[in-house]
Amino acid sequence: MTIIASLLRNAQLPESPTERLDAELLLAAAIGKSRSYLHTWPERIVSSEDAQTYAGYLQRRRGGEPVAYILGQQGFWKIDLEVAPHTLIPRPDTELLVETALELQPAAPARVLDLGTGTGAIALALASERPAWQVTAVDRVAEAAALAERNRQRLGLSNAQVRLSHWFDSLAGERFDLIVSNPPYIAAADPHLVAGDVRFEPSSALVAGPDGLDDLRVIVTQAPGHLLPGGWLLLEHGYDQAAAVRALLVGQGFNEVASRTDLGGHERISLGRLPC
Repeated sequence: MTIIASLLRNAQLPESPTERLDAELLLAAAIGKSRSYLHTWPERIVSSEDAQTYAGYLQRRRGGEPVAYILGQQGFWKIDLEVAPHTLIPRPDTELLVETALELQPAAPARVLDLGTGTGAIALALASERPAWQVTAVDRVAEAAALAERNRQRLGLSNAQVRLSHWFDSLAGERFDLIVSNPPYIAAADPHLVAGDVRFEPSSALVAGPDGLDDLRVIVTQAPGHLLPGGWLLLEHGYDQAAAVRALLVGQGFNEVASRTDLGGHERISLGRLPC
């Protein structure tokens, strides 16, 4: 027989920067309880079946597999999302995109587009906060679109829809008050692609050409044809790409071009407004 405290003490995840948190999340999932339960009842006995499940989780984590993929879920903003290996894992820094969109766009009825939605994180967070908005989420990967749709249905967000589209390809003639995107923005030769959790995430959702700007260029170039006058374009990008993205926005005639910093103090998103 093994108790909770002993299992956590012997977890041994030295390669993880969040070793204790990972161990707690995995054990809580294995026994079907919350993390707070682990702290409240550290002397409770864990069944051999649950201990075996936990050991399997730990082994996968030691191999580098992200906790979100092991558990099949990840929290983002105020919602919980199903995740899978064919989509990026939603990250806290991306919440800045949601926060900024809510700040810039009034709560009145609006048409909003999320490009490359993945799990649906951005689109569904916005739809949950703004019932008057009609949010369209698109992704070119059928499995990702299906996953986002499952998340939409589970959250009961009738003011959102999920569609298949490679950027704007299936949106001819449609215009929006606000367009948001967290597109691929990592350079093909970036060493981070073969390190840490990123190794397990789909390269198609990460890599965007030699300088990481290929998809950002496409979006900025085509967005004016899909924005209503006065509409906003908000883009997440790499920590060192803000100046380049601002230049792209200025080059396409956007006004009020600016960047915002993430939790680590890096310029993580840039934005611009189409002239009225």
